[in-house]
Amino acid sequence: MKLVSWNVNGLRAVAGKGFADIFAQLDADCVCLQETKLQEGQISMQFDGYRSYWNYADKKGYSGTVVFTRREPLSVSYGMGIDEHDHEGRIVTLDMGDCFLVNVYTPNAQDGLKRLDYRMKWERDFRNYLLNLDRQKPVIVCGDMNVAHQEIDLRNPKTNHNNPGFTDEERGQFQQLLDSGFADTFRQLHPDEQVFSWWSYRFQARSKNIGWRIDYFLVSQRLLPQVKAAEIYTDILGSDHCPVMLTIDS
Repeated sequence: MKLVSWNVNGLRAVAGKGFADIFAQLDADCVCLQETKLQEGQISMQFDGYRSYWNYADKKGYSGTVVFTRREPLSVSYGMGIDEHDHEGRIVTLDMGDCFLVNVYTPNAQDGLKRLDYRMKWERDFRNYLLNLDRQKPVIVCGDMNVAHQEIDLRNPKTNHNNPGFTDEERGQFQQLLDSGFADTFRQLHPDEQVFSWWSYRFQARSKNIGWRIDYFLVSQRLLPQVKAAEIYTDILGSDHCPVMLTIDS
């Protein structure tokens, strides 16, 4: 099974930049998008052979997630069942039979870390949500998790220390998630490779490759033997993020 995750930073915008052709070229069994920035009915997007499951934020033009899948899930849920967290369209969970697939767009701590306290609450609740799923069957988690885990995961770790996405608190929560039984598939297969998935629109960051790796595929540890490939498609344009890919026997 081939899965792709991509923060499109506005699906209507990327639709005008060849998204349909990119989607076809990806030829994935599941495509998980984050930051669609849509309300229901604002776009008509269907692909032959795929079902789609959308989660919209209450706030217009904000957040939002969708999963396109060739495999029909047994069931689909939206959010994590906690009202405080479930108004921003950040989670779609598919029961794929042999595993759960969770598409997530993790909240940003924001400038001045004004949302860091909320982010910490989200992290604890999301970890518990994943662990509850993992007790039932293995889990694949993908999406923009808004954190660079290690110094290798961004170009300038020293100057970005304690900036949003590279605080000790956020990195610590990500480590706790890994310690609770999940694995970062790209880092497992590419332990020393510095590849980024997000670049600021400012200062020609992408052309200079001054980026961060904040988009992930995590899997339950017991799925690791089934992981065949994990890649980052840095050549695909259209957003300030690029797609990430996982191939897994399933």
